[in-house]
Amino acid sequence: MKKDLYEEKISSEMIFKGKILNLFLDKVRLPNKKIATREKVTHPGAVGIIPFNKDGKVMLVKQYRYPVGEVLIEIPAGKIDKNETPIECARRELKEEIGGIGGELIYLISFYSSPGFCDEKMHLYLAVDFDIGKNSLEDDEFLNIVELKMREVMSYIKNGELKDAKTIIGILTAQDYLIKNKARIWKKQ
Repeated sequence: MKKDLYEEKISSEMIFKGKILNLFLDKVRLPNKKIATREKVTHPGAVGIIPFNKDGKVMLVKQYRYPVGEVLIEIPAGKIDKNETPIECARRELKEEIGGIGGELIYLISFYSSPGFCDEKMHLYLAVDFDIGKNSLEDDEFLNIVELKMREVMSYIKNGELKDAKTIIGILTAQDYLIKNKARIWKKQ
């Protein structure tokens, strides 16, 4: 690691401990030797799935997001549970949110969602050739499933109707993968 950019942690105080995340107030030594504070949120990580059903449509979910006070259209996604791998989480979330069973999960990309204050790492998977059963939402989950052709999803991105970063990254990465691999699912678009 380049020392001219590195910040050394001097102390750390947990300000809040939650079910999903924790908030810390840390003191750090900057490269110029000055002391600064950093607020840091720790998160166990998450997955997002870009599911293409057998008709070649992208299956998205529409749900209310309390922090922004809006109903958003998103890819199915969720937090990685303790002792769960990202691909296990992707398979579980696919079933929970849209009823997707079986099929193939193809790893696409991993990224940090907001590295300026949070360590959450998001892992994205493309899901194909799965069967649809009954979804199994958690007690505090309320959503509607939306099926769109890829050109409709791209229009939603361009028109600002899709506002969720993981969804935009996932759709663009899936589109790139499908084009490069001349996927049969792409031909249905």
